[in-house]
Parts: sequence; C-alpha cells; structure tokens
Amino acid sequence: MSPAEIRLWLELRKEPGGHYFRREHPAGPYRLDFYCAKAKLCIEIDGEAHGYGDRPARDAKRDAWLATQNVRTLRIPAREAMKNLDGVLLHILTTIAVKG
Repeated sequence: MSPAEIRLWLELRKEPGGHYFRREHPAGPYRLDFYCAKAKLCIEIDGEAHGYGDRPARDAKRDAWLATQNVRTLRIPAREAMKNLDGVLLHILTTIAVKG
C-alpha cells in the first residue's frame, strides 16, 4: 500500500458513518484499493502515474467494468489524501449518501 492508501485506510477501518470498508478487495479481474459493499462503492487512490501513458484508458476500462457490476468508482488523487484527509472522508461519505 502507498503512503496515501495507508493514511486513508487508518481512517476507513474505523467505519466512518457506520460504513464497513475492505481493502485490496477482489472484483473480477481487478483488485480494488477500498470497497464498501453496502454502498457498492469502490475507492481508488490514484498516484501521479494514473495520468500518463495507457493508465487513463486502463482506468476507464476498469471503471466501465465496475459500472456493469453496479459498482460506483470514486477516484481520489493521492496528494489529496495526504493533504486533506478530512475533506476526502467527507467526500466519500457524501458520495455514499448520494446514491446513483
């Protein structure tokens, strides 16, 4: 796990808002950074490499596959998880609250 993933995991494991999260959750051919089954929400922490080469296309393909499984994907820049963890947690809980 990256430093940003560890930082976020230390908070998600406390079950914020009463939501249980798994880390490194298998989903078809993929491993999700974090997953909340109750909300059907995948949380991906994206480092800088996600903006280069074939990564954007691979991420889009993965997100599309997850959508076919009725799983929403929330992508969070790693730098945001490091600088604004409270804001990231609020964003996650707001995303869970707003279904669809």
